[in-house]
Amino acid sequence: MSQVVFSSWGRKVVDHRVSGGDADLASLKLKLSDTYLEQGKVGAFFGWDGIVVLDRATDVVAMAAEYMTRVQEKYCCAKCTPGKRGTRILQDTLTRIVNGQGQEADLDTIETVADLLQSCKCTLCMTSVVPVLDTVRHYRPDYLAYIRGERTLPAAKAYKEKLTAPCMDRCPAHIDIPAYIEEIKNYRFDDSLGAIRRNMPIPAVCGRVCPHPCEKACRRALVDEPISIMVLKRVAADHEWMHHKQPPMVAKAPTGKKVIVVGAGPAGLTCAFYLALEGHKVKIIDMLGEPGGTVAVGIPDYRMPRPLLRRDAEIIASLGVEIEYGVKLGRDVSLKQLKEDYDAVFLGTGAFKSKPMGVEGEDAGYEGFSPGGIHYLRAVALGEPIVTPKRVIVVGGGNTAIDCVRVALREGCEDSILVYRRTRKEMPAEPYEVDDAEEENVQFEFLRNPTRLIAENNKVVGVEVVVMALGEPDASGRRSPKPVPGSEYVIPCDLVIPAIGQDPDLDYLGPEDFGIKMTKWSSIVTKGGTMMTDCAGVFAGGDCEYGAMTVVVAVGHGRRAARAMHRYLSEGKAYLDDEDAMEDIVNNFGAFDPNENIGIIGHLHREHQPKINGAERAKNYDELELAMPESQAVREAERCLRCYRVGMVSVS
Repeated sequence: MSQVVFSSWGRKVVDHRVSGGDADLASLKLKLSDTYLEQGKVGAFFGWDGIVVLDRATDVVAMAAEYMTRVQEKYCCAKCTPGKRGTRILQDTLTRIVNGQGQEADLDTIETVADLLQSCKCTLCMTSVVPVLDTVRHYRPDYLAYIRGERTLPAAKAYKEKLTAPCMDRCPAHIDIPAYIEEIKNYRFDDSLGAIRRNMPIPAVCGRVCPHPCEKACRRALVDEPISIMVLKRVAADHEWMHHKQPPMVAKAPTGKKVIVVGAGPAGLTCAFYLALEGHKVKIIDMLGEPGGTVAVGIPDYRMPRPLLRRDAEIIASLGVEIEYGVKLGRDVSLKQLKEDYDAVFLGTGAFKSKPMGVEGEDAGYEGFSPGGIHYLRAVALGEPIVTPKRVIVVGGGNTAIDCVRVALREGCEDSILVYRRTRKEMPAEPYEVDDAEEENVQFEFLRNPTRLIAENNKVVGVEVVVMALGEPDASGRRSPKPVPGSEYVIPCDLVIPAIGQDPDLDYLGPEDFGIKMTKWSSIVTKGGTMMTDCAGVFAGGDCEYGAMTVVVAVGHGRRAARAMHRYLSEGKAYLDDEDAMEDIVNNFGAFDPNENIGIIGHLHREHQPKINGAERAKNYDELELAMPESQAVREAERCLRCYRVGMVSVS
């Protein structure tokens, strides 16, 4: 781990310039590679919370001047006088200093202007002065050396910068969230959707079923309530189809390269979209009869109407992407054949294999025991001949388990019971989904864990459960449940649905498939952040690479893979470029400080979209959460604090 020469990150000063020392990045809880791609050594990082210097030879004064130049010329929005004029004064002052034309009074000017920038319209300019001020205060002799003519500007080094924001940083797809919210505030819904599509091609989906981790890093929440980021994404997407507008994207000229994408889920659709825009000929194959993967057959229509999911897929197809359904890798075609027929392959096969419960009787073949929650939801979604009896038990605490108990009610169940081994507080399901299930009269059995199935005449009639007590926190941070001896009892039921997780099904990988490695969790190994496997030209992403996660993680994988695949197809090599590398660097630093004092008066509460309430809604699959009126969306967008930051590394 690299030794730290100087750091002011997090407002904690660590200075080993004179005395030396053994502080490294790990001891400061910082993560920064000592090399930048294959371009050279990382000298320092400048950003919203200070500076980190790894190389004593780094000229921090020259770096401060370049940092402020890029902030002013590339990222300052110029929509407020303090930001527009202040950053220009700082740029000019720093440039004058490094050109040997500065005065000692200029250092006071920098501090004075930095104070004025605290009244900016947004946070980009006010946070950009943080690293500059740190250099003035802690590297003053270096500034004076320039001012006295004792130092000249060194030979140009490489500087790499990246715009981020706490919400952008936390979003796995790294959407420019402040940009699309700003466009909604200005009633420019088409431009808002354009900003979203730069990183996400299925906005109708992610505007409805994304777990919105971005909102957990929303600085507005430190004042009153987080911005309704997910719903605003839906507003932009709904505006286009409700007004019968045609998407404006146009693919580049054909490259002559052919790509096969396996899986029409979020990862596959995303990968296909960005490759098609680059002019590559893309074909998608999927084992289902419609697009969407788990979104289509694992998320009920009351949460994600499939017609809108199909529309997102049709938009991708309009770019020239061919989609063939009912084709399963390993059954209808081999990976070896795809590798021979196409210039590159993307595996986005999802995670459709349910995890076993590990209880007595689950392998006995009893009638009334489902193979898993995802299988039950898929059978219902596809209209397969499945009977939902009067009394159903679902085991699990995630979103799939919640979907199962709610779907069971819609399929005619009278008593839909969720059994979970922890308390409601520890459930990984979204809290509002749990609230909705409760409103629909789902019954909850918390601190209960199944031990065996009870069957009569080879048919399930109940589940024996044991009472659990919470102990110390485990690796996930949740308190570990422990069984209470002698507390077993039976809950009668007609159907048991285990919904405790899914794994990728990689049976299609045989010994002849080029040595693609798998993890102990049965997911595909990729390397170097490029999403490419050990087999050149074969890439993977989404649930089959990461394990069962979220739609937005799959979208992020698909876009990252498409970018690396484009370089592979164009140059014969998959590698990370500056955008990828800087995306990873700023993400490792983290742009959200949950303890920050924002310093503004709040009380502008979050706008909520209309919703169908009451247990009666459990009788159909109509969408529950309705479209937020655009006037209401504008009010919500006006709450955004536009929390941009800029990070930059020096490379020598």
